[in-house]
Amino acid sequence: MDRLPAGVDPAELADIALKVAVEAGVLVVDDRPRDLGVAETKSSATDVVTVMDQRSQDLLLRRLGELRPQDGFHGEERGARTGTSGITWVVDPIDGTVNYLYEIPAYCVSVAAVLGDPSVDGAWRPVAGAVVNPLTGERYTAALGGGAWRRVGDGPAQRLTVADTSLDQALCGTGFGYDADRRAWQAAVLTHVLPRVRDIRRIGSAALDLCRVADGSLDVHYERGLNPWDMAAGWLVATEAGAVVTDLDGGDPRAGFTVAGPPAAQGSLRTLLRSAVEQVGPESAR
Repeated sequence: MDRLPAGVDPAELADIALKVAVEAGVLVVDDRPRDLGVAETKSSATDVVTVMDQRSQDLLLRRLGELRPQDGFHGEERGARTGTSGITWVVDPIDGTVNYLYEIPAYCVSVAAVLGDPSVDGAWRPVAGAVVNPLTGERYTAALGGGAWRRVGDGPAQRLTVADTSLDQALCGTGFGYDADRRAWQAAVLTHVLPRVRDIRRIGSAALDLCRVADGSLDVHYERGLNPWDMAAGWLVATEAGAVVTDLDGGDPRAGFTVAGPPAAQGSLRTLLRSAVEQVGPESAR
């Protein structure tokens, strides 16, 4: 993994991430059309890309280019930039798009500064990030080595620490893909998990779920199919709060699986998920 470039302060990058995420959050709330149009679809008819997704990303691309012109840019929607500084910004302009469409107040803007190549599993790592829910005013931030923090609006910042609980008492967050076959496979895996945890929550935003592991409003989280923009900022917020965030085998989180939680519960959840996957069989076989 690349080292942090000389003269780069993760705390300053976190401040920038928060600044632009707040700006994008104002845009997606204030400029949301009453009858929101869907510009196109992603992987299936239920995986929508809205006009506001693209507008939000365009704002983030422009503002980060103004503030950090030598950095790269990697986002969920159209628009990318190759940088020369060693820092790449990984953004999700609206994480929880379906919630946004239905006006459910559980979506966010996620902005992270990373080292390495975010297009390659295991070849990158976040060093600063912010996750902003523009409706609730929740603002999560983290910088490498500087802890994880939550504030509501401009209120005081609270340092975050993961809850320490056993898996059988854990409130577990998860998510589902948009492809029907993947959902069927995930549902089969879930039948093995549900009886062995306190309960399941499917909130609809992986970035917010990872932040909720950090603040203890979820104990653990797992999901298959996350992209770098889904997890980059939340991964750092969770780890800076004391969580372990890995794939099923203890490596870096990736599309195959992302599993987050306090060390003991996260280890137990990985063991449970490996067993579930063995019993359900490979996704491609269903």
